[in-house]
Amino acid sequence: MNKKSIRSVDVKGKKCLVRCDFNVPMKEGAITDDARIVAALPTVKYLAENGAKVVLCSHLGRPKGTFDMKYTLRPVAERLGELLGKTVKFATDVIGEDAHAKVKAMHDGDVILLENLRFHKEEEENDKEFCRALADFCDIYVNDAFGTAHRAHASTAGIVQYGFAPIAVAGFLIDKELQCLGGALEHPTRPLVAILGGAKVSDKIGVIDNLIEKANTILIGGGMAYTFLKAKGLQIGKSLCEEDKIQLARDLIDKAEKHGVKFFLPVDVVVAGCFPTPIDAEIPHRSVMISEIEKDDVALDIGENTVKLFAKEIRSAGTVIWNGPMGVFENPIFACGTKKVAEAIAESNCVSVIGGGDSAAAVRQMNFADKMTHISTGGGASLEYLEGKKLPGIECLNEE
Repeated sequence: MNKKSIRSVDVKGKKCLVRCDFNVPMKEGAITDDARIVAALPTVKYLAENGAKVVLCSHLGRPKGTFDMKYTLRPVAERLGELLGKTVKFATDVIGEDAHAKVKAMHDGDVILLENLRFHKEEEENDKEFCRALADFCDIYVNDAFGTAHRAHASTAGIVQYGFAPIAVAGFLIDKELQCLGGALEHPTRPLVAILGGAKVSDKIGVIDNLIEKANTILIGGGMAYTFLKAKGLQIGKSLCEEDKIQLARDLIDKAEKHGVKFFLPVDVVVAGCFPTPIDAEIPHRSVMISEIEKDDVALDIGENTVKLFAKEIRSAGTVIWNGPMGVFENPIFACGTKKVAEAIAESNCVSVIGGGDSAAAVRQMNFADKMTHISTGGGASLEYLEGKKLPGIECLNEE
């Protein structure tokens, strides 16, 4: 997908409206993780250093169309200023008097952050007049929020779709996502090994279906594995299973076989008598082969033999795409499978693309982030991209 990036346009003296993803975790008004702010720095720095008037916008949380100061972006402006080493002015509204006054007073290289876009219900409604109002701050539109690229909201797509921002380009973050995710899907170094986990088959149907046509090997773990195992006629006890997806699981297994794709399911698991409540509770557990699962067992992680099987495939891979943990990794007792898979990827020579969400959180939590080629910044967006869906926030950008 060849989309123009900010390097393709002259930004000097231009108002650049940059859609960022500053939806950072907060506690009592303080930012607890600034990773998304840090991820935006290359784009913001480039624009400012090249003489643009940089107008940043983002959402934070779900204020439901009201000016709820619990969700103000002011702390983000302060943290961004610290990281940039320069003042980031903050507009106390989005399209109101303060925003207009501060944008009008900008000099080349200045940076301003508008208040939370979702203080206006029109943002999520993709309202045409709201898009028109945003366009007052926009000679060039820059999308650098991959995490919201699957949403057809005013600031992610509408402003371009309605024709208010004829120059629309990707920031460095989206550019990297397209190169890494797109490259892994369309031009992978083979063999391409896809590792899919997480709770439900229904969350990953499209991903599995699409990857069967692209991958050489698919490894299935996490809660979704037990629907596939039951589809093969195996006893899974009280493990997570989507009864209405069993036939679909059979169809996917058959499709993989027809396409000559190696399709691996767990051969052993770690089971307990119940799901841990709270999620990090210590509960009795044991390792069993799949054939040894009893009727009251709940499988919560892949076992050692499965780890070895998966690691062997990972070691031979040219490219690995991973989306979804292998078990209930939030509990140390059931985190071993996820950790060992992450370790195998980190130790391999493959191109590794981690598809956002829980798998990205696990990789960071287990200190393997610096060993991965790319960790996607978009959970839902990366899933839809892996499904082969068109993302509104990407599709609207100008072609190279």
